[in-house]
Amino acid sequence: MWIAAGSLAAWLWLLLGQGFFWRTDVTLPRTGPDGSGPPEPDGFGPPEPAVWPSVAVVVPARDESAVLPASLPSLLAQDYPGPAEIFLIDDGSTDGTGKLARELADEHGGLPLTVGSPGEPGPGWTGKLWAVRHGMALATTRLAADRGDVDGADRKDADGRDADRKDDGGVDYLLLTDADIAHEPDSLRELVRAAETNGLDLVSQMARLRVVTYWERLIVPAFVYFFAQLYPFRWINRPRGRTAAAAGGCVLLRREAAERAGVPESIRQAVIDDVALARTVKRSGGRIWLGLADRVDSVRPYPRLGELWRMVSRSAYTQLRHNPLLLLVTLAGLAVVYLVPPAAVVAGVLTGRPAPAALGAAAWALMAGSYIPMLRYYRQTLWLGPLLPLTALLYLLMTVDSAVRHHLGQGAAWKGRTYARPRAAP
Repeated sequence: MWIAAGSLAAWLWLLLGQGFFWRTDVTLPRTGPDGSGPPEPDGFGPPEPAVWPSVAVVVPARDESAVLPASLPSLLAQDYPGPAEIFLIDDGSTDGTGKLARELADEHGGLPLTVGSPGEPGPGWTGKLWAVRHGMALATTRLAADRGDVDGADRKDADGRDADRKDDGGVDYLLLTDADIAHEPDSLRELVRAAETNGLDLVSQMARLRVVTYWERLIVPAFVYFFAQLYPFRWINRPRGRTAAAAGGCVLLRREAAERAGVPESIRQAVIDDVALARTVKRSGGRIWLGLADRVDSVRPYPRLGELWRMVSRSAYTQLRHNPLLLLVTLAGLAVVYLVPPAAVVAGVLTGRPAPAALGAAAWALMAGSYIPMLRYYRQTLWLGPLLPLTALLYLLMTVDSAVRHHLGQGAAWKGRTYARPRAAP
């Protein structure tokens, strides 16, 4: 009974004292060309910049030919009033990612596209951050047309011709976005507007992940729910708060803030690079913001449990800093918070003890109720709410698997690269 009471107390605390993590109203507001729009939460206002700053879109890509046709055209089609160009960094792909990117640019037109090749990662670098480093270097120097073939870069404009942009000493913002992320046409405009009018150095949106198959419905909304529980968005967005995180699929970063924080060199070994980036920027004095996306979506499918399992397990133990004691505490916490309530209900019913059953049922109801906003955000049936303990059990097992793989020397694996002992986010 006492364990069930402790679980209920934990849920009361989580609902009221953990930054209202379960709410899904921390979203980037949108405005129309005339400045009209819905009410702006979290202090954002409708004004647009008097002069739109320049933006370089950096897309690290490794073997992404399957998703590029659904994502890259959305970047090419960005309706942005200021200067902007795309730098897709082909990180040693073997499936023709770079060639496909050029073909899509030729077909769809739009923003200028540069395809670059960084070579194999340098010592101490993860592959993604090595690609980001190369893309940022190309972007911030604004390669001139006569340098288009240097370092493996091939610049094309909207019509497939060599781009003719002058080197003006750098860009104002960097949009770091993954190759599986599709953006609505006004996505870049709204990100920059939010950053410029609110003095933000980093604006990140957690893309709405694909939810189609049974396993995606069961696991994906919970992934975002657990992330928000660990990193409450309202805490992240406090200028003087210590909590910091970002969603790596969509991060708008002020170039000056990147230079001040020494990014990406300062986080070059981080497997959970988005959280590391946000922490580094915030610690260096930058203002950051993270919220849920309305018009930014991931097109990457995870149709089977095994693919979702690998997505979670490859970095779960890194999140725990490879600390066995922290692992045990986390597993115990997951069990008490998510597994005890249904267990108490079943045990209470079978043994004829109403008190544990009532306490477990109350905790279970609070749990399921707190999950409803996320299910609605993902447009899923509310009947998935009572199944959250099952989902939590799967995440618990994924975390154990992540720790086992780490101690077997397999570590974090992604597309042919394994980081046996990667460093956690600083």
